Amino acid sequence: MMMLAADTLPAPADLTRRFAAARVLVVGDVMLDRYWFGDTHRISPEAPVPVTKIERTENRAGGAANVARNIASLGGQATLLSVTGDDEAAAELDALMQQAHVASHLLRDPTISTTIKLRVVARNQQLIRLDFENRPTHEILRRATEAFHQHLPQCDAVILSDYGKGGLAHVTEMIDAAREAGKAVLIDPKGNDYLRYRGASMVTPNRAELREVVGAWQSEEELTAKAQQLRASLRLDSLLLTRSEEGLSLYQDKTVTHQATAAREVYDVSGAGDTVIAVMALSIAAGLGEKQAMLVANAAAGVVVGKVGTAVCSLPELLAQAPFQAA
Repeated sequence: MMMLAADTLPAPADLTRRFAAARVLVVGDVMLDRYWFGDTHRISPEAPVPVTKIERTENRAGGAANVARNIASLGGQATLLSVTGDDEAAAELDALMQQAHVASHLLRDPTISTTIKLRVVARNQQLIRLDFENRPTHEILRRATEAFHQHLPQCDAVILSDYGKGGLAHVTEMIDAAREAGKAVLIDPKGNDYLRYRGASMVTPNRAELREVVGAWQSEEELTAKAQQLRASLRLDSLLLTRSEEGLSLYQDKTVTHQATAAREVYDVSGAGDTVIAVMALSIAAGLGEKQAMLVANAAAGVVVGKVGTAVCSLPELLAQAPFQAA
């Protein structure tokens, strides 16, 4: 794919064509987000808790599955590789991926359960979240790594989506193999041990995640110094900091680029990080430079935060944003 000039955004028709040809492999922790919606009018006589009458239920793809769904919603070719239990939740995830036009490869382990996050919502207020999860076994993780090597030649970029559920135990091996094959590797990180991400193309922490690794900062200058030091120490090409209402900051060798978020009403920031890394990887796979990819990702994230829950941005919604109207 031909690279664009550093200060050029593709025309909508060109971007559509580029996205359709771009192939992204998404690997990491998947989960099924379950929502039980209802109403509550009284307190239980058994305990001081609200009684909720459930009126409807909804299942949504979460974690790495939501990342893959974001890629497919923009017309890209998304392949998802993950580990699940051999249960009803895994079958539901497979069905959701099929509906989203994602090539899903869920390796099933009958000894574990698929990760589920169950939320009970009444009057637009989340009352409780119940999590069901198990750590994957060594055997299924080795099978996942072998599958990764098989799928790698057929992709243009790789996303490693780490939610701390154990699905990326062999992340270092995956990074090394992808970089040796000349693929861009973008990582959504988790925890305070970033050494295992060494050598990746890009990591995309939010402010809280970065603070957990480098400590607090008191000024923009101190933040830049800490981010650049981390980037250099991990031998990353770049570090993309997602800053919620403040937009995005891209730290590259000797340069920093800030992209302010578009002014809009924010309903829900959950899943915005999934959208950012999905659009960054898809754009890079489509031949855009990192700065152009950041502009596209910021526009897509602005659409998603205006929706409730783990939502995605469609291609028409993206192309309706200001950067493309000005192109």
